Amino acid sequence: MNDPYTKRVLSVNVGLPREIAVPNGVVLTGIFKSPVEGKIALRGYNLEGDRQADLTVHGGPYKAVYLYPSEHYSYWTKQLPGFDLPPGVFGENLTTEGMDEEAVHIGDRFRIGSAIVQVAQPRMPCFKLGIRFGLPEMVKKFWNSNRPGIYFSVVTEGELERGDTIHRISEDPEHVSVADIVRLYKGEIIDRELINRALKSPLHGSWKTGIRSWLTEFPEE
Repeated sequence: MNDPYTKRVLSVNVGLPREIAVPNGVVLTGIFKSPVEGKIALRGYNLEGDRQADLTVHGGPYKAVYLYPSEHYSYWTKQLPGFDLPPGVFGENLTTEGMDEEAVHIGDRFRIGSAIVQVAQPRMPCFKLGIRFGLPEMVKKFWNSNRPGIYFSVVTEGELERGDTIHRISEDPEHVSVADIVRLYKGEIIDRELINRALKSPLHGSWKTGIRSWLTEFPEE
């Protein structure tokens, strides 16, 4: 398809799980990621050199690659004065330019380098984000920001690197944006037609359960 908007990878970030001391013990987390140069292989559910610590809630087929728009960094610079915010600080594998949760739909497919990925779900933040920033309230801040970033599943394995252009090669017919999913889940909008399209889309995770509940909360008159 013809996508008029230029999208590209500004940074590829990976990291292996590490133990972090917390007040009540030690936590194993893979949220600490750093930029890497050169072509990085995307195989199975991971980029080369990247792993998740708790596979019950992270990683797997529908959270294989996590993207965070660089455009959100200016917002967080204001929200977190004094914090160093290098690429990958939100635990993202790809820090990008031109990707927008409002314009990217669940089920859309993108070619990045020689790999093809499909939008699977937004990010639901967990307590490890608070550990990364040393701020327990960071999880709530992130959730309230409506800047979730985008999780992808892998359609075709390949290689990608910093500077690669991101090409949208197909759009899901339901046209439900990543941002729509978050608003529906939170109940910020109650739109039965949009809810029904969201439930038909290839959305993964617990999002559909939460969105479906609004149909019983506000039944048709």
